[in-house]
Order: sequence, then C-alpha cells, then structure tokens
Amino acid sequence: MSSSNLFKENAFINNLREPVQSGQTMSEAWRRLQLRRLENLIKNHEEEILSSLFQDLGKPETEALFEIIAVKQELKLVQDNLSQWMRPKYVKVPISLMPGKAFVQLEPRGCVLIIGPWNYPFSLTIQPLISALAAGNTAVVKPSEHATATSNLISKLLSKYIPSEVVQVLEGDGELAAELVEKPFDHIFFTGGTAIGKKVMEAASKNLTSITLELGGKSPAIVFDGADLEVTAKRLVWGKCLNAGQTCIAPDHLMVKDELKAPLIKALKKTMLKFYGASPLNSKSLGRIVNQRQFNRLLDLLNNARDNNQIIFGGDLDKSSLQISPTLIEITNINDPLMNEELFGPLMPILTIHNLEDAISKIRALPRPLALYMFGGGKKEQTLILEQTSSGSICFNDVVLQAGIPELPFGGIGPSGMGSYHGLSGFETFSHKKSVFQRPFWLDFNLRYPPYKLDLSILKRLLG
Repeated sequence: MSSSNLFKENAFINNLREPVQSGQTMSEAWRRLQLRRLENLIKNHEEEILSSLFQDLGKPETEALFEIIAVKQELKLVQDNLSQWMRPKYVKVPISLMPGKAFVQLEPRGCVLIIGPWNYPFSLTIQPLISALAAGNTAVVKPSEHATATSNLISKLLSKYIPSEVVQVLEGDGELAAELVEKPFDHIFFTGGTAIGKKVMEAASKNLTSITLELGGKSPAIVFDGADLEVTAKRLVWGKCLNAGQTCIAPDHLMVKDELKAPLIKALKKTMLKFYGASPLNSKSLGRIVNQRQFNRLLDLLNNARDNNQIIFGGDLDKSSLQISPTLIEITNINDPLMNEELFGPLMPILTIHNLEDAISKIRALPRPLALYMFGGGKKEQTLILEQTSSGSICFNDVVLQAGIPELPFGGIGPSGMGSYHGLSGFETFSHKKSVFQRPFWLDFNLRYPPYKLDLSILKRLLG
C-alpha cells in the first residue's frame, strides 16, 4: 500500500481508532479474541517463523526458538491475568470527601504504532503487539526492513489472522518509519538504537504523542572475587555470542578484578573452543551479522584492535557470509574506540579493575546501560551495585535471562530507553489510567458553597 494514498489526511489512523472510540475494544471478549488469533498464528506457523529467522540472521534453530518461546510465555501470562488487570483499582477516599468512591480505570490509548527491530525481528515486534491488543488498542505495525524475510512473514500472517480494522502492517524502509512517527498516533512503541530513538521522540513531540523507547547501550559485566570462573565464562560467552552478539542486553564489555583476569581469559578461551570449535565460522551454533553495513562497522573496530595488538583470542571473519568469530580484546581505559558505542557483535573487550569502587566509577562515567551484570561478590558488594549504579536491569551471576521472566518489567533508563513492557507493565504502557470519583446526591453540606461561612480553623483540621 503506497504511503501517499495511505497517509492522506490521516484517514487510516482515524479508521483504526474508530473501534476504540466506539467502545468496541473495551470488552474482555474482544481482547481475548485478538490474543487467540495471535496464539493460532504462532501455533500454525512455527516452522515458517524459524525459517525466516534463519534467512535473516542465520539463527541456529535453538536460538530462533527462543523468540517463539518468549511470545508464547507473554501470551500465556496475559491471558491468565487479563481479567484481573482490567478490573478497576479502588483507592481510599479522604473522610472530608465522603461519601463517595474513587478508582482508577485503565482504558485503551487508541491507535498505536509499533516499530520493530531487526535483531529479534519476530518476538520484539509481536510481544508489544500482545500488550497493545490486551489493553484494547488497535495498531499499525512496522517491522524492520533489515530482516526482510521476517518482515514479509509478519505482514502475511497478521493480515491473515487479524482483521485490517484491528491491525495493519506497513513494510518499508527508514523513510516510511520517519513518515509514520510524524502522524498523530495515540502511542508510539519503538525498539531500536538510541540515535533513531531521539528522532522518534522529536517527531512524536509535535503531536504530543506518548512514547515507549526500547533502546540499548553498553551493558557492563563485572567479574569480582568469589566468582566461579568456569561457570562465569560459559554464561558470558553464551550471552555475548547469542544471535552473533546482536542482543540489546548482551554483556557488552567485561570489567575484571586484576588478579582474576588471567584465569578468566583462560576459561573464556576454553569455553569458546568448546562451544564453537577450532573453526567457529563453520559452527552451526554461531549466527551471522545482519547486513554489510553492520559487518563493516564491526570490521573497522576489529581492524583497529588488530593494529594495536589488542586481540587476545579469535578475530576470524568471513566477508562473504558476514560472520565474525567470538573475539576477546584487551582495552586499558573507557576511552578506547570499542567503548564509544554499543558493540552489537561478538567482540568482547576486557578492562581491568582494581576494586569495586573502581568499577562503579567507570560505570557511572558512561551513559546508563540497559543491563548491568555482576559475577561474584557477596551481599555487601551486590548492595553497593544496586545502590550506586543506575541501569534498566541488574542480573547477578548470569546474563540475559532476566528478560525471560515475563512478569519482570523490561525497559531502559535515560539513553537506554524510556518506559517498559512485559506482563502487567506492558498492559499499563498501552493503557491510560483514568481517575474516577463517584458521589451520591445525599449529604450535601451548604458550607462548601459561597458565601463561605465555615470557620477556617475547622477547615484546616478537616483537610489535615
């Protein structure tokens, strides 16, 4: 569908907004119907989803399956709790305003825009759609053009399973996305990079459209005293190389206590060989970089590290298949080129720290990340990290898995994002919290009305 016809006088948004404004989407039955449609879509097309993810990113079937599992978990949680989430939330009424009752009613925002990313192109596009439909919204979905096979599949399946007056899928490049965010949607949900996130926020502000930004950042992993280095190495390598490093909450770089550095590097090398073999580019467990542009960006960083003799292990690449082997790189400070932006690839910079205060200082010198990881330490050290750092999430002694807990809110802070979703958090993100107060006609004191005769000392006592 051409944007010129579609965007004429914003008719497509008004048409999608109509079921919401008419109250049709307020019923629990309507919402459950949309969720069942999504459930059937996934159940009937798992193999096609896995195939599209392999075409776009070379994802091993196990990793591709994670995307389907994430969506299924989200659907189950929402379906199990929808009735409860939809109920009014009553609040206490001050005695001075009695009799009466007050409550918060969650209502749909309207017609929302969901812009999906390319790194997890199925799950991170469909999961927010689950929340949006559960909250009673209609939606326009814009999948990532950098994951063409998955984008095409999402368009085909959503148009097959969900009526066009409920969800419409628009495929296109960044120019289409730029046009869309200029439109008066009732909410915009964007998953992607920080630079584009700023543009989305700027465009949305012209219509005072509320937004959720799921971005990224340089998520550090601290390795401290008390860490089981063998287990730590396995978890770090898995998290860093999952989806060829193209995971927004992957451990971006390591901060390792000085005396642990050598044994940890030994354990990391051993783990990489065990996971991917002596020729990792031939491994069926390692995906590829999404496109030439992203590959060239990582190649520049890798070549710079090679020129400076920083590569400790790995560094192999294949330009034809867009693959890069897991690579350990030594850096000496946070001003290294590898620390300028989120890596989004299987490159693992390793920085030495002297103590926990040193690590905290370095973390606070960088923009607030989407995730922060710490291996080792005890309750005291964990408390310091919790209290003296700021991040979207924290995970102790593991990586990435916090995003797999459907009831935990997922989102960043500052440059790593704005707002959150998953479970109740997602339902609330796509809902407006409407305050309601009801009073009867009886017990109507004239003292509240002009001409005022109430003694001010009594009024002050009544109001506390």
